[in-house]
Amino acid sequence: MGYESPMPVQEEVIPFLLGEDNDVIALAQTGTGKTAAYGLPILQKINVSQYQPQALVLCPTRELCLQIADDLNDYSKYIDHLRVLPVYGGSSIESQIKTLKRGVHVVVATPGRLIDLMHRKTVDLSTVKNVILDEADEMLNMGFSESIDEILASVPPTRNMLLFSATMPKEIANITKKYMKDPKEIVIGVKNEGNKNIRDIYYMVRAQDKYLALKRIADYYPNIYGIIFCRTRKETQEIADKLIQDGYNADSLHGDLSQAQRDYVMQKFRIKNLQLLVATDVAARGLDVDDLTHVINYGLPDDIESYTHRRGRTGRAGKTGISVSICHVKEKGKIKNIERTINKKFERGEMPTGEQICEKQLFNLVDQIEKVKVNEEEIANLMPSIYRKLEWLDKEDIIKRVVSLEFNRMIDYYKEAEDIEVVDEKSRKEQRGKRAKGEAEEGYTRFFINFGKTDELTPAQLIELINKCVPGKVRIGRIDLHDNFSFFEVEEGEARRVMDRMNSFEVDGRRISVEVAQAKGEGGERKKGKADRADRGRGGDGFKERRGKEGRRKKEEKRGEKPRKRKFYEDVPRNKKRRR
Repeated sequence: MGYESPMPVQEEVIPFLLGEDNDVIALAQTGTGKTAAYGLPILQKINVSQYQPQALVLCPTRELCLQIADDLNDYSKYIDHLRVLPVYGGSSIESQIKTLKRGVHVVVATPGRLIDLMHRKTVDLSTVKNVILDEADEMLNMGFSESIDEILASVPPTRNMLLFSATMPKEIANITKKYMKDPKEIVIGVKNEGNKNIRDIYYMVRAQDKYLALKRIADYYPNIYGIIFCRTRKETQEIADKLIQDGYNADSLHGDLSQAQRDYVMQKFRIKNLQLLVATDVAARGLDVDDLTHVINYGLPDDIESYTHRRGRTGRAGKTGISVSICHVKEKGKIKNIERTINKKFERGEMPTGEQICEKQLFNLVDQIEKVKVNEEEIANLMPSIYRKLEWLDKEDIIKRVVSLEFNRMIDYYKEAEDIEVVDEKSRKEQRGKRAKGEAEEGYTRFFINFGKTDELTPAQLIELINKCVPGKVRIGRIDLHDNFSFFEVEEGEARRVMDRMNSFEVDGRRISVEVAQAKGEGGERKKGKADRADRGRGGDGFKERRGKEGRRKKEEKRGEKPRKRKFYEDVPRNKKRRR
């Protein structure tokens, strides 16, 4: 099978498991050879003449269940008549029951389906001598704790228990206390430490630019073969659909797919008919796929263990890999927490430009042309006609046309595409300092408006009011709401138009007043004092308006009607009387 020398986890675990009555906790990163570490010794100890379950392997997902069963079948190739049965939801339970009745030696199961078989009294675990919990931390994260309790209660107390995990959360410690007898702890590397062969890179972008950033990263690595992790099934399907529409060789894997669909997608991915697999954490758990070049986090997970498992999909068996995270500024704290846990610093990535991407793709094409295998015999009959067809072109013209044929679409796309703004955390601190002084962000103009929280104004309503008053697209920046007034920012190029348009409207008979706000240090932030005077001194318009709304509510309550919540901008008539 290609093993030349045992990997560290195998070297530590195999001799120990060949002994008697040994409980083991093995902590090692995904992709370090854990399946062989427990698979080889438990197969060695199977009594093939007894057709009863002697070893039970529990794992969190269908894909991992199938992968472990396939590996055990490979390892037992020269053990005659040894039977391994994968038991998982989504496949025919009747066929699994028939196989159990004929007799098996090793059962590899997901907890849910095994519990179902136990309730039907079609599986007998009383002869099990070895129980293996593979990816134990993930099973607990998925809520299988009660199922594991019920399964272990049906197994003889004299059994050996082997627990394999990439991380060591508190829940794992609880299992060891409850079910294991003086277990030996084998740690490969440092607890929860990240694989040193994997580069961790993050790109800090605006939330609305995440998909564009994903496309650029995929384009910048022409030979990418990786998994894109999303948080939800809905997001997974949406991202996969977008990538397919944009011409990428991608597909999705999540819990809403049937088992047949999942198997089909995984088969395409394993034989590299797919370059990109968009998946949820649960669906991608235990995918034993060789030679993954990248793992892309489309946003960081909430828990650090999930990140550890994600990145462990690449850089397997001593190879190198890249874990890319596309983040927005609010996730900066998560990066710090992950760095502390895996004891490894993230690299800050510079978003590749269109020119860099086209150059990378171009040289990849040249490499493919250079390395392509030419079948002289097959094309010999066609070449004379091709030579005649192209004889009017010299070598340089042919090369240019081949490149253009391959790259026109990409060159056209990046020629018009704007560079993605990479958010600089330091500059954001400066911007916060500017906002504390009442200064607008660079490229924006800061405005005062005479409506605030007491008018039931929210940021969303303010944006809608601006869009209602000002035709066309207006990019809105920072919004600061106060009790009787607010501030908002718009792009400098739109500032004059926004101010003119909004000042020509009213809200329930009250004129909208929008003026440029001045920074502190220029006589105080403009309008702060004036706003209070305006609300009190303009004949009390603001007060009367709020009192009028309150009066309407009381009348409705007296009549037994449910008061209707009105938006403050519900009616925005044009102020025709006002002279400009």
